[in-house]
Amino acid sequence: MEQNKIPQATAKRLPLYYRFLNNLNHQGKSRVSSKELSEAVKVDSATIRRDFSYFGALGKKGYGYNVDYLLDFFRKTLDQDEVTDVALIGVGNLGTAFLHYNFMKNNNIRIKMAFDADPEKVKNDIAGVSLYHIDDLEEKLGDVKVAILTVPATEADVITEKLVNKGIAGILNFTPARITVPDHIRVHHIDLAVELQALVYFLKHYPLDNI
Repeated sequence: MEQNKIPQATAKRLPLYYRFLNNLNHQGKSRVSSKELSEAVKVDSATIRRDFSYFGALGKKGYGYNVDYLLDFFRKTLDQDEVTDVALIGVGNLGTAFLHYNFMKNNNIRIKMAFDADPEKVKNDIAGVSLYHIDDLEEKLGDVKVAILTVPATEADVITEKLVNKGIAGILNFTPARITVPDHIRVHHIDLAVELQALVYFLKHYPLDNI
């Protein structure tokens, strides 16, 4: 099945599977069952088997899945051998945390550069990442196609327009603003306040012991 025919819900779970398989590989494990996978990644076994079925016969009944084979398969599927450069827009508390972390456990993604409106912040690099003033965005962005947006909500639309004009392909938006982009650009919105409110709501109304 072609990649673009895989359900989006399945595609979102692939990095989760890959991370667990990577951990198993480091532990020297050679085989894993769908039940073990299920317990580790908190996805039911039927869903895992259905997800894997989109890619053909990845396992054998009664045997489970070969860790090395799956790891190699998902590494290629997720383009783990190809490094993706990312630009961080906004070096506040959250942005600074991203720079220090810089996806260390995910070696195919790295923050290559960061931008901020505060001239004092951009005088020094952070964790080896070059910082630039936001006015230099269009000059310095180069061929980077992915951006993380951690700017104030009031600035989100203006910055997004600049990113679109420079040919950005994907934006991970951590601002509360629901930015508008052309259809060919993918945006994933992550509103931490909304996620926390949802968590509290589910804790109150859907306690786990009732499931």
